[in-house]
Amino acid sequence: MSVVVCAYTLDRWEDLRAAIASLLGQSRAVDEIVLVVDHCPGLYQRASKELHGVRVVPNEGRRGLSGARNTGVAVSRGEVVAFLDDDAAAEPDWAERLLAPYGDPRVAGVGGFVRPRWSTGRPVWFPPEFDWVVGCSYRGLPERAAPVRNFIGANMSFRRTALLEVGGFLNSLGRVGVRPAGDEETELCLRIAARHPDAVLLYEPAAEVHHRVPEARTRWSYFRSRCYAEGGSKALVSSERGSGPALASERTYLRSTVPRALVRSLRPRPGALRTAGALSAGVSVTVAGYFVGRGRQWASRLAWRPRAAAEPLVGGSS
Repeated sequence: MSVVVCAYTLDRWEDLRAAIASLLGQSRAVDEIVLVVDHCPGLYQRASKELHGVRVVPNEGRRGLSGARNTGVAVSRGEVVAFLDDDAAAEPDWAERLLAPYGDPRVAGVGGFVRPRWSTGRPVWFPPEFDWVVGCSYRGLPERAAPVRNFIGANMSFRRTALLEVGGFLNSLGRVGVRPAGDEETELCLRIAARHPDAVLLYEPAAEVHHRVPEARTRWSYFRSRCYAEGGSKALVSSERGSGPALASERTYLRSTVPRALVRSLRPRPGALRTAGALSAGVSVTVAGYFVGRGRQWASRLAWRPRAAAEPLVGGSS
């Protein structure tokens, strides 16, 4: 098992140290820890000097989380490649819990539970059904080990062969710096499932990590921007993989998880009405982001014109 941690800023140095320490303290030792530094020379120099037991490499691909993860896959050697966020800390039995299901040859990937660690406490209005906004597991996911469509990026693993067969993460998706985008994990999992329809992507909530949520991500402005970006990312995934597979889990979420949350929010308690408002607004903003994203794609296609016959094509196409 190789574990890839991607980092892009010195501002989260203490979080990064905690993440690496949690990996070095596993009950089942991981075979390799790879830290990929995403175009931040200062962080690369400090990590190379101060972090021991870790292979530190620069991101050789396009700037962003997808490129950094692809670099980690390329330089690592484990049969299973796991990914841990630089601001997350793994429980001591995390690696053991992630690895156990791979005894079944049908299992192509295993993801785990991401518990939020709120720096300033959970806001009274913040619905647990929207914990995906801060990169954590949300109410509505299975409570026991079960197959899922996709994992949460802070805590996931794949067979190396599965990653290489589909070409890794898509560079046009995913977070770049502080831009609140995502869904590269969803798109990757959809490609794996399309290539191997019998493959199992298993969610194992016993494999747990704690993901720090800073104060900046507890504000309504972040909640709104992240929901909007998620809708836009879903539009991109839909264009790549088709709206059927890309939105299957979202339809269940809207039909079941959100209505149940709204009912719960009507029970008398502090902040109940604000929670109901956040649920409604979160869905609305996400849907708006999706349709704006789709509209831009359609407009781009309408604006496209074929090249003139005499105009030579430069390079290849993909």
